[in-house]
Parts: sequence; structure tokens; C-alpha cells
Amino acid sequence: MRAWRRDVARRWLLAAPALLLVFFAAVGPLLVMVVYSFLAKGSYGGVVFWDFSLEAWRGVLFRRDLLDGGVTLATSHISILWRSIWLAVVTTILTLLLGFPTAYFIATRHPARRTFWVFLITIPFWSNLLIRTFSMQEVLRNEGVINLALLRIGVIQEPLQIMFTEWAILFGMVYVYLPLMVLPLYSSMERIDFRLIEAGYDLYATRAQVLRRIIIPSVRPGIVAGSILVFIPAIGAYVIPRVLGGGRNLMLANLIELQFGQARNWPLGASLSLTMMAATSLALIFYLRRTGERGRDG
Repeated sequence: MRAWRRDVARRWLLAAPALLLVFFAAVGPLLVMVVYSFLAKGSYGGVVFWDFSLEAWRGVLFRRDLLDGGVTLATSHISILWRSIWLAVVTTILTLLLGFPTAYFIATRHPARRTFWVFLITIPFWSNLLIRTFSMQEVLRNEGVINLALLRIGVIQEPLQIMFTEWAILFGMVYVYLPLMVLPLYSSMERIDFRLIEAGYDLYATRAQVLRRIIIPSVRPGIVAGSILVFIPAIGAYVIPRVLGGGRNLMLANLIELQFGQARNWPLGASLSLTMMAATSLALIFYLRRTGERGRDG
């Protein structure tokens, strides 16, 4: 028993630096946001310490009229929250639809060539996110690649307004987060026993049946991991909506930055931050429980 206790104490001691780093870099600032969300707003920004108030939490969904003091729904906050959720969900779905065949293609190549294809997938990570987002402007703007191609082949007569729309944000997020979906899917598909697929064809299964009954259940961990890796940064995207949305199509992270910056309303910014984290957590818990139930049913 003494030896076991010494071993446990030694392991805690070895893990202590990492635990302290996680606490002071992640948990500590989160606790600060929790406290700020229950404090009153200062006259010139910041917070009034130990002046507890629920006004910031009410401000997430409601707003108070400055003239008569009436309370109405904060439609702007609700629309931004809805925009953030649906763009993150659609981004996750599109990256899954594009990343699944890409990962399957890489996994079915000769082992000596897979490294080259994975290398191509990781090339975008070599450059900064801001640079990649600015580069998308050359593709989406009125004189960009898409409009020029459509004009050349005669599909359109005048350039389409793609920049500074929700479609531009969606296009940019799919482009940026696609590698985060491909890599986990490839990691799962690389472990598939392809003899099972051959056995499925030998038993006269169609391609759709092989995909639904063999391939998808085998790569479900990769689908879950890829969806999490895409959904979390997508719902909290800041740079892409700021650059491609032009400030007119804000997402939740932009609204939070606005509260901590120009609006100087730190309690509301803190409550919005916690709201975004809660929405992300609920979506992930729902997704993981559904996939877990399907796995048990299978």
C-alpha cells in the first residue's frame, strides 16, 4: 500500500506542471468570466467589483429601452446566435461530405503514397489563418476567380455579390476547417480491414449497403472526432466573419469582441462568452449521446 501511494504521489507530482498550466491558462480565465458576468457594468467600461447584478445575463436575450425602461427581446443577439449555430452546423456537414471521400481516397492508396497525400492536406496549416482568410478574398470578390470563371463560360452576365455575405463566411470556414475533418477520418479509415468490404461485395451487397453497414460504422470515431474539431472552432470563428463578412454578418465571437472593445460592456461580453460555451457543450453532448446510442444499437 505504501508503494502504491508513493507511485500515485509521484504521478501527481509529474502531472503538476501541466495541471497548473491548464488551470492558470484555461480554468482561471474562465472563472474570471463567470465572476464578471454577475457584476455590474462600470460607468466608463470594465466592472464594478462586488456589485452583483443579473443585468448582463438578461442582456443576452433581452434589452432595456433607454427612454421608458421597457424590456424587449434582443433580436440582434438572437439572430447572431442563430447565425453562429447554423453556420457551424452547415460547415460541419459540408466538411464531412467533402472530407469523407477525400479520406477514403487517401486510405485506399498504396501505403508508400499515403504520406504524400496527407502532406498535401496539411500544407494549409503552414500559413497563418489570417493570411488564408485574406487569400479567399481573391477567390470570392467581384473580380475574383469564381466570378471571372462564371463570366468566361457565360453562366452569368454580371459579377455575383459573394463577398460580405453569409455564403462567403460559409465558404471560408469550409475551406479553413476541411483539413480538421479529413485527418481524423483518414486516421480511422486507415485501420479498416478492407477484407470486410470485399466480403460485403461477395455477399452481393450494393455499394450503398457496404458504405452504410461496414464503412461508416468502422469510421464512426473519426466522424465524431472530426465533427468536434470542426464545430467548436466554427461556432467561435472570429477572423473569417470579420474579413469575409465585412462586419455586417457578425457571429458570436465578433459580438463578444464588440462588447469587450467598443461597447465597453464587460459583464455582457462575459455572459455571451459563457452562453457560447454552453451552446457548444450542449450540442456536443447531444451529438455524442446520439452517436453512442446508434453504436449500442448496432
